[in-house]
Amino acid sequence: MSDSSTHSASPRAARLGLAVVGVGGAVATTAAAGLELMRLGISGHEGLPLAELGAEHELRPYEDIVIGGWDVCGDDLAVAVDAHGVLGSAELAAAAPGLAALKPWPAIDDQDFHPGVGGTHRRHVGSKRAAVEAIRADLRAFREQAGLDALVMVNLASTERVIDVDSPVLASAASFERGIGSENPEIGPALLYAYAALMEGVPYANFTPSVAAEVPALVEVARREGVPTAGKDGKTGQTMLKTVIAPALRARALRVEGWYSANILGNRDGQALHDPASLASKLATKGSVLDSILGYEVADHLVRIDYYAPRGDAKEAWDSIDLVGFLGQRMQLKVNFLCRDSVLAAPLVLELARLLDFAQRRGESGPLPALGLFFKAPMTGNGPPEHALHRQVEQLASWLGTASGAADAIPAGSAADPIPAGSAADAIPAGGPADAIPAGERRWASRAA
Repeated sequence: MSDSSTHSASPRAARLGLAVVGVGGAVATTAAAGLELMRLGISGHEGLPLAELGAEHELRPYEDIVIGGWDVCGDDLAVAVDAHGVLGSAELAAAAPGLAALKPWPAIDDQDFHPGVGGTHRRHVGSKRAAVEAIRADLRAFREQAGLDALVMVNLASTERVIDVDSPVLASAASFERGIGSENPEIGPALLYAYAALMEGVPYANFTPSVAAEVPALVEVARREGVPTAGKDGKTGQTMLKTVIAPALRARALRVEGWYSANILGNRDGQALHDPASLASKLATKGSVLDSILGYEVADHLVRIDYYAPRGDAKEAWDSIDLVGFLGQRMQLKVNFLCRDSVLAAPLVLELARLLDFAQRRGESGPLPALGLFFKAPMTGNGPPEHALHRQVEQLASWLGTASGAADAIPAGSAADPIPAGSAADAIPAGGPADAIPAGERRWASRAA
């Protein structure tokens, strides 16, 4: 890698490096463009959930994040972001000079794990162990050449095919490290990047459905090396809404008989999901949240994702929900979400970078359940994850507040108001009305009354 792989940041500021796997993709280039436009004063902090939490709460400013990373396509990010079609012409023209200076590093890749993705900007190193060492060398070079004070890694690469997560090679750090030496075929690029980050002491987040830092072997490595981790599979659109709606249906005792979810998208992520094995990874995380929230199995919970090139990054999601209410009467709820896939995801990636850096400075290691708000399949390290969005917001606010007082700065509607012990809310089952109404809704309801 070279100096051209980084953006400029304030020379007096502490610089936080964000090393992205898949830096030429739609999400990463949107994040990089957003940083550039913020530095230029053209864009504000709209869509950034923790924008009100700054240096006084120990989170680094967005403008001091420096992006670098790997991609199978060697185009600089000005070319890449133009190809993805996310930015308007004015924003593209303003951001292009800064983005043109950011060129991807050759990627460690294995087409057996995502055959639907092309690209020739690959590093051929000969072995899995050599791949790990090459990734670690890139991280060290990035840290040195960009003058970084801290560094995190986020995986935004195309979804890999399903692997056997119960394979013995993933069961412990020792077996995994032996597997690298023996070229075990279950160890794909996502696992190699995650392992390299952990061994280099770099906090890691997996924003994809691919198997990575959540396996027991890498949870053990993360704790052994004292490195925080988060994941997996970013919760941005349809699943985010599902984790808002499902608690409300449970709270009103409206039984879900069936939930049909369909998606079309035409970006590179959608193209990768054209491969059935990669699609299976994505469907597994999208389908896991509903039963956990409702407390029962929805037999007819169907999820469909189709690659539809004309839409590009303009994703569309439909939900058709069949309900049974009082006196056995049937009802339906329809949701149609026309969204911008990368515009929803990119700000979450920037927040994850700030939060992982914060966690490392705080001395935390291993999976961070408090960051579950950002993911479809949150890592916990032990025990089942929380999926309901309002509870995840409360977890994050509590985690931030214990060290920095940040809970006070999260906007109304994020963290829950305390409910006095012995109140009627104690008698409502988990997932009931008290749990389903976030604090801000209670505040606004009381004002309206």
